[in-house]
Amino acid sequence: AMNTGLQLISFICAVTGWVMAIAVTALPQWKVTAFIGNNILTSEIVWEGIWMNCVYQATGQMQCKTYDSMLALPPNIQAARALMCLSIFLGWLSCTVSCCGMKCTTCAGDDKQTKAGIALTGGVLFIVTGLCVLIPVSWTAHTVVSDFNNPMVPAVHKRELGQAIYLGWAAAVILMLSGAVLCSTCPQGLRHDYRRGYARNFTGGRASAPPPQPISTSSLPMKEYV
Repeated sequence: AMNTGLQLISFICAVTGWVMAIAVTALPQWKVTAFIGNNILTSEIVWEGIWMNCVYQATGQMQCKTYDSMLALPPNIQAARALMCLSIFLGWLSCTVSCCGMKCTTCAGDDKQTKAGIALTGGVLFIVTGLCVLIPVSWTAHTVVSDFNNPMVPAVHKRELGQAIYLGWAAAVILMLSGAVLCSTCPQGLRHDYRRGYARNFTGGRASAPPPQPISTSSLPMKEYV
């Protein structure tokens, strides 16, 4: 029962991390305007995402523009798009597989060994999903920090870490931790089921051997009398 509750809690946390990863993909606040120097206007804030740029003005108006050409984008943005879209697909696949392998569901019948293997696969997929989120977010953060500390980069082009970066780190940690918990609960069940299966086979073989003995002993006198 404790394993079932742990699986359910980790699955809910993993789904939450997947929803956060979807939000990170859509949010434009990957890079925000750095308010340093006297050349940057504080009346507007620039947000840069992997799909669009937004300008938020002090009056409350916001204008967003999507990138015109995908091929003209820098390689890091193209890679971030690909990895984030891959993480969304893997997250959906992980949720489906893990849901089928959980003990509280009726998928895969009553075969505990099969369900434990399916849940283990779902946990591994959640960890891979977390890595797919962690790589582009950390890569973008490294680029922002290195440009910010580079004196050759003009102050106008310097950016700071946006809210999407921190949300992406949180989503990656939640996904990987939830996947690790799913993986940690499944191998014990697999080993236990294997041992029980071997024990049943051995006892079944020993129990099936004695029954022919009374039949053979009873048939011997009949042959002697004949």
